[in-house]
Amino acid sequence: MELPEEGAMDLLKELKSMPITLDLLQSTRIGMSVNALRKQSTDEDVITLAKSLIKAWKKLLDASEDKSDEKKKNSSLPTSSSKESGDSRDQSSAKRQDPPKTPTTPKITTFPPVPVTCDTVRNKCREMLTSALQTDNDYVTIGADCEQLAGQIEEFIYQDVKNTDLKYKNRVRSRISNLKDSKNPDLRKNVLCGVISAEQIAVMTSEEMASNELKEIRKAMTKEAIREHQMAKTGGTQTDLFTCGKCKKKNCTYTQVQTRSSDEPMTTFVVCNECGNRWKFC
Repeated sequence: MELPEEGAMDLLKELKSMPITLDLLQSTRIGMSVNALRKQSTDEDVITLAKSLIKAWKKLLDASEDKSDEKKKNSSLPTSSSKESGDSRDQSSAKRQDPPKTPTTPKITTFPPVPVTCDTVRNKCREMLTSALQTDNDYVTIGADCEQLAGQIEEFIYQDVKNTDLKYKNRVRSRISNLKDSKNPDLRKNVLCGVISAEQIAVMTSEEMASNELKEIRKAMTKEAIREHQMAKTGGTQTDLFTCGKCKKKNCTYTQVQTRSSDEPMTTFVVCNECGNRWKFC
């Protein structure tokens, strides 16, 4: 659900009346949400006020950077030969001090505002996704807003599944399991950095989320299973549960192999004992 235009206007007016500091901007990342609102809104008053706020906040950042540059210039000025010995000692001491550090501007990834939901199941899933994204301290170093990012992932999952049934819950569990996997930290880092978007992680398969090492193992297992299956017509379990697509008979033999992650169903390889037709049933 989108924020009503009149509600957006009230919030923007309230933000304009608040004393905003650079630290507050960096910690809340409010500029990201206001900028996204500006792009999505069709109300000229909302757009104008949003632009005004963003322009004012940008001045805070520019002023901070100018102040830092001025400090760096002053620290590099040459000393006069007429300075007293006491001044020389003070200057020598100042040289030994670490140079002032330029304030680091946090990376801002543009996300639309997270739609609010009163569904307890969805809110619980967002909490669990947030916890998974905070498995290590990577999110602190990167400066990612895990709560907002988790809300975006959940929203895309919900929009794809359209309800909170078993398919939805299994999709969420699969994201949580892979994001918390200590053997696959690159997946979590890529999501936090925005290399993998919230929309992408919401629909990725277990194979796509797996680490490169696991992908290679699964690939080798699949090749070996197919090779063994093609070499021997017999050796599996005979059944009449499958119907051959060619001869339409049910005299078949099947074998099952775990070619994907442990939380996914096994892959079934079937061969028709009548005509020799072979196929894979996932």
